[in-house]
Amino acid sequence: MSVRDDRYDVAVVGVGGMGSATAYHLADRGLDVVGLERYDIPHSQGSSHGITRIIRRAYYEHPSYVPLIERAYDLWDDLADETGRDIIHRTGSIDAGPVDNDVFAGSKRSCEEHDIPHEVLTGAEVNERFPGYELPEDYRAVYQEDGGFVVPEQSIIGYTEAAQARGAEIRARERVEDWAETNDGGVRVRTDRGVYVADALVLAAGAWNYKLADALDGLAIPERQALAWFQPESPATFAPEEFPVWNLSVPEGRFYGFPVHDVPGFKLGKYHHRDEEVDPDDFDREPNRADEAILRDVTEKYFPEAAGPTMSLATCMFTNSPDEHFILDTLPDHPQVAVGAGFSGHGFKFASVIGEILADRAGDGESDLPLDMFSLDRFE
Repeated sequence: MSVRDDRYDVAVVGVGGMGSATAYHLADRGLDVVGLERYDIPHSQGSSHGITRIIRRAYYEHPSYVPLIERAYDLWDDLADETGRDIIHRTGSIDAGPVDNDVFAGSKRSCEEHDIPHEVLTGAEVNERFPGYELPEDYRAVYQEDGGFVVPEQSIIGYTEAAQARGAEIRARERVEDWAETNDGGVRVRTDRGVYVADALVLAAGAWNYKLADALDGLAIPERQALAWFQPESPATFAPEEFPVWNLSVPEGRFYGFPVHDVPGFKLGKYHHRDEEVDPDDFDREPNRADEAILRDVTEKYFPEAAGPTMSLATCMFTNSPDEHFILDTLPDHPQVAVGAGFSGHGFKFASVIGEILADRAGDGESDLPLDMFSLDRFE
């Protein structure tokens, strides 16, 4: 096993959504960076695939996310300008449910607290304005015109290439086996191909993070998810210019979905699909009829014109923290090791700014953004 002669400023483990953005922001600051990815770039084994990912300014999970999402939008637009790739597709966003439900009420609250332009609609008004929807008429919805989706694979490619253009060394199909602190306070990272030494380390390995940091055991828990694409009767009704992305709380659970884009089919998923905690190295990646039935039943009830033949099924993973808020911190006893974890199914839209935050954490640890709620010590 070879030991690299060069010492890097920072090693980044994982070059998916968060890791590619981190590698870019580090390289953009003139740092010597190596990024290590166990699979391809991009790949479909973790949490950074699926063709479309929702982005929205209205944020029902907690109003404190709004400053982060504002910065994320700016950085995604910067990436689009630099690479010429269409990174954000603005379709508008719908957050809907019963009037007293957190999805609606939380989105409305975040818009009001942060002066985000929005409209409050009844379910009947949503159905009339966007004919692909068939929501209960007495439901309430927040419509925010700047919502839409980010394209994850193109984002990862864009950040990877931009990092490489700034001198970052990105290495795929190289599995990190362990890391240790060096005598001088740096880190030594051992992979199945070699050994790398760096002043600092960023763990952005998604569902595998807990296997690389004992401090994350029980705090970053992988969960199996499933997605479906169903062919609408009239695909034009579900085109991006006609059909907003959505989050919907109904008696069947909390679901999310997208217009038709790039591949055939109306896409949707369910948060905490079947409540299956998994080992990312040992679980059933093949979607099955039970997965499909959960998603088809909700489509038939609330989006009936989209409930045509199945076009595709896929699995992915969430990595959940106990409170479903992010973990953006350095490790106890290892201040030179930054970690981004626990994105709990709502993280990819923030990847652009999380890369910036993790680059800050790997440097002097300072950030201009409000990050107290993302610290590890909240679980003590």
